[in-house]
Amino acid sequence: MKKYLIAAAAAACLSGIRANACTNVIITKGASADGSCMVSYAADSHGLFGELYFRPAGKFREGARLAIRDWDSNKPLGEIAQVRRTYQTVGNMNEHQLVIGETTWGGREELADSNGVMDYGSLIYVTLQRASTAREAIATIVDLANTYGYPSEGESFSIADTQEAWVMDLVGKGPDNKGIVWVARRVPDGYICAHANQCRITRFPLDDPENTLYAPDVISFAREKGYFSGEDKDFSFRDAYNPLDFGGARGCDARAWSAFNILCDGQFRYLENGVETTRPASEWLDYVMGYDLDGEMPLFVKPSRKITVKDVADVMRDHYEGTPMDMTQDIGAGGNALPYRWRPMGFSWNGHKYVNERAIATQQTGFWFVGQARGWLPDEAGALIWFGCDDAATSYLTPIYVNTRKVPECLREGNGDILHYSPTSQFWMCNRVANACYKMYNQMAPMARCAADAFEQEQMFGSVPQFDARISKLVKKGRIHKARRLLTRYSVETAQKQFAAWTKLEELLLVKFIDGNVKAQNEDGSFKHSEYGEGLPVEIGWPGYTDVWKEAVAHFAGKNIEER
Repeated sequence: MKKYLIAAAAAACLSGIRANACTNVIITKGASADGSCMVSYAADSHGLFGELYFRPAGKFREGARLAIRDWDSNKPLGEIAQVRRTYQTVGNMNEHQLVIGETTWGGREELADSNGVMDYGSLIYVTLQRASTAREAIATIVDLANTYGYPSEGESFSIADTQEAWVMDLVGKGPDNKGIVWVARRVPDGYICAHANQCRITRFPLDDPENTLYAPDVISFAREKGYFSGEDKDFSFRDAYNPLDFGGARGCDARAWSAFNILCDGQFRYLENGVETTRPASEWLDYVMGYDLDGEMPLFVKPSRKITVKDVADVMRDHYEGTPMDMTQDIGAGGNALPYRWRPMGFSWNGHKYVNERAIATQQTGFWFVGQARGWLPDEAGALIWFGCDDAATSYLTPIYVNTRKVPECLREGNGDILHYSPTSQFWMCNRVANACYKMYNQMAPMARCAADAFEQEQMFGSVPQFDARISKLVKKGRIHKARRLLTRYSVETAQKQFAAWTKLEELLLVKFIDGNVKAQNEDGSFKHSEYGEGLPVEIGWPGYTDVWKEAVAHFAGKNIEER
């Protein structure tokens, strides 16, 4: 039985592993198979409902105000000045192909400003309405936070447009200092980045404005607060504002490492002092497992191959399979290799403290997406968000063109919520499938994954490219209204068709696996039945439990259950 014992010195850091935590992967256009910039995001929170936010472009009178509510709690925070024109947004992307994701890392508690107005969620969604490029987005985020105050914890933002991708770390300055300190780095073209609730930017160039932007007081403020006392060239944003501990490594950076490990085939290629270096991913295992916190993991790595949108989607389904942290391989996975552990993540037993893993895919995902900024296409066709609800490992992504005129009913805001079930909600249907799979995961989840794979493969490499070409021709001819009408119909009908298929899948899982029985199926999907009646099953199977479970039960209860 595999145990992850936390050393006494690290036990106090358990609180650093966030239960409500998110993961982002950033792909530059030079690293992607089709030349798109991509950002993936899993919005993980036990209280977050999965729905697709839709804000049409707007025009406003001079002097108009915009009410701001905290994204997490919906608490009113205040008002800000509205701009005269806003862009259309769908989820975390806008009509000009700007996409923004985030992960929260907390940071030093004394830097929170409870009087601030622009929480991290509002920074994202208001910025998407006002900025058209990644650099504009960075400037807008800074201006909004410094003008109106920032009440949230430390954040990492993924920001991409058709040409560039950036990672931005920021944190407030406390109740007596309105605004934020921050640093943003452009991901080198051909490279990728990932972050997961741990500040990732350490040392950075101080004289490279083309690739690195930062607050003018980012170092001086750290000196003033006593977080840093060395030379400017040695300043590390992470070490000053979000010092790494066991929880930050094991519960957070480990997810970024796993994304790199998958997309780099176990070999990290990165720039070290301007020279490209290659080292096995395994050399960072002790670091991400929290055993050796010295040093740091590369911020940017070059993937071993050109990355497709399907590759990114599948990374978001990871449970550390094939690594020492594989969540399917210890007794915590039960008898059916379940790669989830219910909260809390840590527990004590016989005077020792233990921690369960926190993988990229998790049960408490509200929604997840892969946003694609595709610069070779006009904005009408190029802005595409692949959107899904609930646990990424047992759900699917459906393509939504950001220039749509409406969103599908299954994703509409207000179609159910986290306390009210709706049979027409994608969030609730994906939860029904996921929670069904959790009882016999190694038998049931592969069926859900196979169904998701088939749909995504057909859309990503068949239907969507063909539809892109059709829309682009219409736009080129100036037939914008027809293009938007068609892409709206495509987005809505595709999503609703797959929602219906997922409803049927949930019914199939119930019938096939009821009470632990596994009914055999024919190649066409029909159930095998007796010659004496179509309702009489034949070839009922009982797959039993994993060897890990058998060994554990034999060890703990063998004397009571062993045959004589």
